[in-house]
Amino acid sequence: MTRAPRVLVVDDAPEFLELLVPLLAGEGYVTATATDGEAAVDQAKKFEPDIIILDLGLPKVDGVEACRRIRTFSDAYVIMLTSRTTEVDRIVGLEVGADDYLTKPFSPRELVARTRAMLRRPRQSVPAGSSEAAGARVLGDLLVDPVGRTAEIDGAEVRLTRIEFDLLDVLTSKPTMVFSRAMLREMVWGEDWFGDDHVVDVHIANLRKKIDRVDGPSRLRTVRGVGYRMEVTESP
Repeated sequence: MTRAPRVLVVDDAPEFLELLVPLLAGEGYVTATATDGEAAVDQAKKFEPDIIILDLGLPKVDGVEACRRIRTFSDAYVIMLTSRTTEVDRIVGLEVGADDYLTKPFSPRELVARTRAMLRRPRQSVPAGSSEAAGARVLGDLLVDPVGRTAEIDGAEVRLTRIEFDLLDVLTSKPTMVFSRAMLREMVWGEDWFGDDHVVDVHIANLRKKIDRVDGPSRLRTVRGVGYRMEVTESP
């Protein structure tokens, strides 16, 4: 990244912004803030952040809807903050395109550390310039281009978030190989990421929804007790 990373912080608590923004600035990040969901969407368009820290309980438009709107034009990383502890709230946030979540209360320094880890994530699952990275991969009617970071089914582009594409990149790099959740965490989120396996499972479920045919077998096989692998299927 040639410019300083940009972080958009969205929360309606002024004391939280006053505490977090200086910590992020101390890490060398350029910051912008918003205090409601509508302003968050506007700022995401104008500021073009690399990462968005987004509170779930916002006025005007809540964090889930704001994330849904932002995902129509931005692939910035999104860390969602929630004071709700139910699994449903976490799943909903991830399903609309959030990459990670933190449940309140938490240490602001933990949030800064997680932001740092997210921005350090590797972009490709194979080294640039290697023979695997050089060409597109074709699995039946699914085409994955690791260099262009695009995926197509029957010639139509599939819109994926950064993490969804990175998961697909890893899984298609060695079709039929079973990748454990720990392997996926390390290869997609990075060695210093300290989230849980539940996040991996939800992103896999989201990826399935986008690449599977309604009337066909899943391209992504769950290997019980181990992890996931790509199924090599012929074009219909």
